[in-house]
Amino acid sequence: SSSSLTPTQPWCAPDALSLSLSLTHSLALSPEPAGGRLDGYCGRILRAQTQGTRRDGHHEFRLRVEGDPETYLPGSTYRVVLLATSPAYFRGFTLIALKEGREGTTDDDYTGQFQNIDEEETQFMTNCAPAVTESTPRRRTRIQVFWTAPPTGSGCIILKASIVQKRIIYFQDEGSLTIRLCEKERVFGEATEAPAMECCACGTAKYRLTFYGNWSEKVHPKDYPRRANHWSALIGASHSRGYVLWEYGGYASEGVRQVAEFGSPIKMEEQIRQKGDEVLTVIKTKAQWPAWQPLNLRAAPSAEFSVDRTRHLMSFLTMLGPSPDWNVGLSGEDLCTKECGWVQRLDTGLIPWDAGTDNGVTYESPNKPTIPQEKIRPLTSLDHPQSPFYDPEGGAITPVARLVVERIARKGEQCNVVPDNIDDIVADIGQEEKEEDDTPETCIYSGWSPWSACSSATCEKGRRMRQRMLKAQLDLSVPCPHTQDFQPCMGPGCSIEEPSTCMMSEWISWSACSVSCGMGMRSRERYVKQYPEDGSLCQLQTEETEKCVVNDECYSLPCMLSPWSDWTECSVTCGRGLRTRQRMLKSDPAGCSEELEQTEKCMLPECPVDCMVSEWSEWSECNKSCGKGHTIRTRMVKLEPQFGGGACPETIQRKKCKIRKCRTKRRRRGKQGRDAAAEEQTGCRMRPWTAWTDCTKPCEGGIQERFMAAKKRAKGALTAGCQDRKEIRACNVHPC
Repeated sequence: SSSSLTPTQPWCAPDALSLSLSLTHSLALSPEPAGGRLDGYCGRILRAQTQGTRRDGHHEFRLRVEGDPETYLPGSTYRVVLLATSPAYFRGFTLIALKEGREGTTDDDYTGQFQNIDEEETQFMTNCAPAVTESTPRRRTRIQVFWTAPPTGSGCIILKASIVQKRIIYFQDEGSLTIRLCEKERVFGEATEAPAMECCACGTAKYRLTFYGNWSEKVHPKDYPRRANHWSALIGASHSRGYVLWEYGGYASEGVRQVAEFGSPIKMEEQIRQKGDEVLTVIKTKAQWPAWQPLNLRAAPSAEFSVDRTRHLMSFLTMLGPSPDWNVGLSGEDLCTKECGWVQRLDTGLIPWDAGTDNGVTYESPNKPTIPQEKIRPLTSLDHPQSPFYDPEGGAITPVARLVVERIARKGEQCNVVPDNIDDIVADIGQEEKEEDDTPETCIYSGWSPWSACSSATCEKGRRMRQRMLKAQLDLSVPCPHTQDFQPCMGPGCSIEEPSTCMMSEWISWSACSVSCGMGMRSRERYVKQYPEDGSLCQLQTEETEKCVVNDECYSLPCMLSPWSDWTECSVTCGRGLRTRQRMLKSDPAGCSEELEQTEKCMLPECPVDCMVSEWSEWSECNKSCGKGHTIRTRMVKLEPQFGGGACPETIQRKKCKIRKCRTKRRRRGKQGRDAAAEEQTGCRMRPWTAWTDCTKPCEGGIQERFMAAKKRAKGALTAGCQDRKEIRACNVHPC
């Protein structure tokens, strides 16, 4: 269901107003008489049709309703596009919607409601509220607005556009700037669109909902996510008018958000169950991984639910994943007919809608919450060029799923005005026979499980089994039997039944043609409704393909292009760069404004980064006060090598040093011997060496020191030989 979109009347920019006034003056319109809509500003627009310059049959400009429908659904919202064919353009425009046969002289002549999409481009006329015009006059080739169809019973409508190019105005009663749409007629037994009257049906009805996912790489090839494509668990309910699970123009609840963004139905089910008597049945099916498989390999998920006079609406949703916040579903679908009966069958295609909670535009866009939250709206083919559903021509989105709701039983006295047909009676009798058993009313069971495989793999007789669970025993004195059921069977290929026991569904409608122009292929499918009782496989065909032609004259269009070339190599050998692709123009360039070259960013492995080191430090002091020693210098690693860059050079160097010869009486072996000899020669006593100091750096090469001080100097000792001593060594030479 679509919410009503109420137009506002924004302030009209002076430039736009002056342009409109100058146009009416240039068309020599008569002065305004007093009284009546015709004598106001809207009247001027209507008179411009007959007094303005007209060019019947021209095709420079076109008014289009997205999807090119031949009828409108009351209350539904459509995207209306006004476009110019290159190299034409327009500066201003006026867009109105009239009831067929009306002149636009009264408020009642106008029908439906426009809504501005971009207020920088379009606005409502200040003095003619039903009309949409430009916000500022400038060259443009395209504008778009939303239009909500009028309620049931409004009949046919006329959408009309006028074009301002320089000082010329075009306004047509027919041709490419006029569209006639009539209300879609409903067939008896078809679902109704939120009727104003309450449901008058009697008893209850039981339905089976079957969900057929058509979202596949074959049908929707652009950017199709091959690895993680799936449908989330379907969640919904049959409910009263007082409860709304979701609706176009409304805001997503937390339960809807969690389904839309994460595919989790837990919160949604919790919200549904909290509604108590507003809900009759909770509708659930399992998730589907992957999103599509042939129906002979995986049956379409289904669920059963019931409706009654107060809870006769059905709503559900399921996420197509991965996606930002995209779902399909129905909102408030009424299964009660105006003839006081129950809808027999509903079969409808489903297009995705946006929950308004995430800003992503592609299947795998990163999470980007929409703040503030936006309203729920259907996705369109003009939303964003990166969208997988984008079509620059604004064509209708091919449905990603199909829903079939079939009535399988009615209970209680019925009061439908139209007599039952044979299908109604047979369906009810079949269900009654199916449900007849001797189960006590005080025993509440689950549904039967599927039949097990046959116990015999040969042509000997065996049996198969199905089970159900006892959920509640209301009277303990009454036993609850029959939790198991058995049937005779034989192994595969042993049945004497004819292959006709393999029951097939009707063919699903043909898919869209694989090409948008010329000859392509299309396909359709059906599925196995009942396998042979012997357990053998059905040999009947489940898929058909055929050739299809779309616009067989398309190759005579003025703008003919070759396919895109492959992308060039990236402009860099490492890191971030650019790549391009081209296509060739095969026709007169004067009639084509399509781009012939595209550029996009590319990313190669990161470029190698060589090691970077600092300058050398100064040489340290010699580590000996006499004799041969060494001195060191260090440098730091400023940047480690990355992505295969050059390794770091040495970070510490040492060289020999010699201050003076040490004075000794005799040579002794070992360091302690040399120290003792120095003490005897100099006549002073030295303290032991101190411990090494802490390293001056934790890494990249530091220095440690230790000291020896004179303990006692003898009288007459050589002053030069009785000095404090210091030694230096390198430490922590590993890189940081």
